[in-house]
Amino acid sequence: MSSIATRTGDDGTTSLLYGQRVPKDHPQIEAVGAFDELNAALGFAKATCPDAVRRAELEQIQHNLVALMGELACAEADAARYAASKFERISEADLARLDAAVALIEAQKISFTGWATPGANPHAAALDLARTTARRAERRLVALPAHGRTVRPLLLHYVNRASDLLWLLARQAEQP
Repeated sequence: MSSIATRTGDDGTTSLLYGQRVPKDHPQIEAVGAFDELNAALGFAKATCPDAVRRAELEQIQHNLVALMGELACAEADAARYAASKFERISEADLARLDAAVALIEAQKISFTGWATPGANPHAAALDLARTTARRAERRLVALPAHGRTVRPLLLHYVNRASDLLWLLARQAEQP
């Protein structure tokens, strides 16, 4: 078994998907890192979730984030290569699934007033942590075109909707 400590990053660089070396503070690495943080925050929310169906929904979002990170982790010059690969990509069906989940919770007419104050219970707090992490990741994603990296509009839609869903899930989790 090979070691995870390759030492290739000791100089402050890391590899994009197809081998191009970039600084560890490169905007794409910042974006991928923010989505990795979101994946971990979702893992915490999933671990605190008492409902098996909801845990599966959170896990599906995590699965989609892995696909999103893969897409972001290649250089602009390799974007077509990635699109032609067998790697999974977020699809319109994934966005539709989030839209349906948002609509389902909104139809329940959850009660809340004013600005949310996280911490009503551990699960709601974990969802709010995931939501704020999602918004940070969204800001990193939105910044990429200014640095020369094209972003599919669907990715922006997906992350925005996931953030909305996490906010609703947190409000739902606060209900008695």
